[in-house]
Parts: sequence; structure tokens; C-alpha cells
Amino acid sequence: MNWRRASMASAVALPLIALLAYGMTRDPKEIPSPLPGKAAPPFNLAVFSSGFGPIARPIGDTLRLAGLKGDVVVVNFWASWCTECHTEQSTLNQTWQRFQDSGVVVVGVNFEDTTDDAIDYVRTASVSYPVVEDSDSRTALAYGLRGVPETFVIDRTGRIVDRIIGPVDATRLTNQITSMLPAGEQ
Repeated sequence: MNWRRASMASAVALPLIALLAYGMTRDPKEIPSPLPGKAAPPFNLAVFSSGFGPIARPIGDTLRLAGLKGDVVVVNFWASWCTECHTEQSTLNQTWQRFQDSGVVVVGVNFEDTTDDAIDYVRTASVSYPVVEDSDSRTALAYGLRGVPETFVIDRTGRIVDRIIGPVDATRLTNQITSMLPAGEQ
């Protein structure tokens, strides 16, 4: 009788273990996101670093995604404690500096971080674009964030066209942005 229970338990447990083991070996970058092609989830987040470009806002103001309709928007989720976020910082600064006059807005969304640590990071890393705080993680949840860094590229109509998991690759980001700009604005 015990051997039957053991056999049944094994018959149930082995496929479950195999399924879990398969899932653990998958690279999150290979799992397709349902978001590209869909409208970007709206947000209205507090600004704690305004950047130095044409959309600079006073600290304490809010930045609404709806207010950026008509622009290409790069939304980068990051945290001061994230090593890979430090790796991609120069690419994001360069992207903002290159494209800010072409209707492209880079927005950093601070995730699961203390405000003081985030502000220190923004200062020491010379972050030059607007940074907002997702203090309750609602925006991260709406975007299906898997971790940081993670970046979303949103077209001028408000539709997500790309999701980049991990550090931003300069070539991929530049190609994505230039493909959405008129020839004279590239």
C-alpha cells in the first residue's frame, strides 16, 4: 500500500519538479513581454530631479506620461543599489543629450530605493534627464517590471514599441529612436 502512495506521489511530483527546473533555466530576456504594441500604462509621478533640458521642472512637480504624448519617450526603471543601472547610465545621459531637441524624452523612474540614496546617485552620476519616484511601485507593476534596470521605448502615439531588460545597449536604443523620428531630426 505504501509503495502505491510513493508511486503516485512520484508521478505527481516529478513532472512538477521538471516544469519548475525548466522555468528556472530560462533567461528572462527570452520571455516575450505582452506590452510592446499596446498603449503605455499612464503615470503621474513626483519629480525629484528635473534634468537640464527643455522639459526641466522644479523639484516637487509631477511628470505625467500623458503630457509627453507627441514625443518619443524612453522610460528607464532603475535604483541606486543596482550595479547594472550604473553600467547603463552614460548611455542614457548621451541619449538624452543627443535627442532632447528632437522630441525625445528620457525619464528615469526610481524603483524600490530611498529618496536620499536616489538623489545622491543622480548627483554623483550626473543624471541629466528628468527623474521621478515610483514610491508605491504602482507604475512598476503596471509595466510588469521584472527587475532593474528595465527600459521601455514609447512612440509618439503612446504605444510601447520596445522593452529592454537589463542594461540599455546604445546601438539598440539609438536605432529604435531614430526609426521613429523624421529624417531631419535624427
